[in-house]
Amino acid sequence: MAAQSFDVIVIGAGPGGYVAAIRAAQLGLKTAVIERENLGGICLNWGCIPTKAMLRSSEVFHLMHRAKEFGLKADGIGYDLDAVVKRSRGVAKQLSSGVAHLLKKNKVTVIMGEATIPAKGKVTVKTDKGTEELTAKNIILATGARARELPGLEADGDLVWTYRHALTAPRMPKKLLVIGSGAIGIEFASFFNTLGADTTVVEVMDRVLPVEDAEISGMAKKAFEKQGMKIMEKSMVKQLDRAKGKVTAHIETGGKVEKMEFDTVISAVGIVGNVEGLGLEALGVQIDRTHVVTDAFCRTGVEGLYAIGDIAGAPWLAHKASHEGVMVAELIAGQHAHPVKPESIAGCTYCHPQVASVGYTEAKAKELGYEIKVGRFPFVGNGKAIALGEPEGMIKTIFDAKTGELLGAHMIGAEVTELIQGYVVGRQLETTEEDLMNTVFPHPTLSEMMHESVLNAFDRTIHF
Repeated sequence: MAAQSFDVIVIGAGPGGYVAAIRAAQLGLKTAVIERENLGGICLNWGCIPTKAMLRSSEVFHLMHRAKEFGLKADGIGYDLDAVVKRSRGVAKQLSSGVAHLLKKNKVTVIMGEATIPAKGKVTVKTDKGTEELTAKNIILATGARARELPGLEADGDLVWTYRHALTAPRMPKKLLVIGSGAIGIEFASFFNTLGADTTVVEVMDRVLPVEDAEISGMAKKAFEKQGMKIMEKSMVKQLDRAKGKVTAHIETGGKVEKMEFDTVISAVGIVGNVEGLGLEALGVQIDRTHVVTDAFCRTGVEGLYAIGDIAGAPWLAHKASHEGVMVAELIAGQHAHPVKPESIAGCTYCHPQVASVGYTEAKAKELGYEIKVGRFPFVGNGKAIALGEPEGMIKTIFDAKTGELLGAHMIGAEVTELIQGYVVGRQLETTEEDLMNTVFPHPTLSEMMHESVLNAFDRTIHF
């Protein structure tokens, strides 16, 4: 059988791959996408989306307990973990079938199977029906990443879980250990803690949410501890002794090892790129610590071969992958493409309270040599936050004192994952403090705090 030929072949149908395929097809390129598991990838099926569905359940549960504050009555409050999981899986399924529809609508050929690249411009796919040979001048790698497993701390699905096991939790943990306090670890800690698990979080760095601004991390830690979580920073899980129904963790802090017993452990210690089995080494692709090395336009250095999303390195975020996918499709179609700037990509964590940020932290801005002005505004000074019963939180903005450029914004509190976008647009439009000060924010909204935080950086706060 002759090889099928395409203009573009995308390997992986996650938020990078399926978006790249759709954009390429829109631009008139004959496109195929290859996926070995689920359309929508980890994000839709086992990541971003189903976790948000579960966190929404725990948020509603938390609010039900606060009913009295709002003049409401709610008695006999409880939950059904199986039903929470079922709702979350339903949400993921709905969106995954939506991706199938979009690919079909855009006339993208979908091939379910495992891909390898035997030579430049050639792709072999192992499917249920056998092997298919494809050719294309352009190949986009969008194979994503998976959970990093540390030796001795490997998941077994029973006592030790990865994010996948946690998303289809077979039981409610009583005493839970979460290893790693990045977005994934802290979101699961937040979910299970809210539902009543006695939760301990161990973080090897000196603070939780280590990529966030130090001040925000500090506020998050206080909030988590107030909710009953135990937070252990500068600590490391050295080994796990597994027995029937329990795990003894050896946790080292400052040279001292403490033994603690748990019934469930969630490991969230980072990710590794899916670079194996594709034939990349033979093609001459440069790989650094499980990630494909690319230039600003996602080119690998091998002609016609691009890498986008998690496989191409940090920040490991779905929205970065999607934008890189669009950029590469436009580049292939001969359009003027803009590289995705990592420091203009927002990070969002959907724990309780939410955390969101874009641009440089205060420490990073200083390290880069900027003379800075920093503004802060607390939720307690905002009418809408008080009306919502959400007075905890802060919005922090960092400006270049000389030019007024918005260097970074960092938030903690209710709905900040939605608010951050205002500053993202501001940075994209190269806004200055003056533009933001002259912008009229609607009242009463949480977004007014964004205005006040800017004013505060220049000693002009009105409401605090």
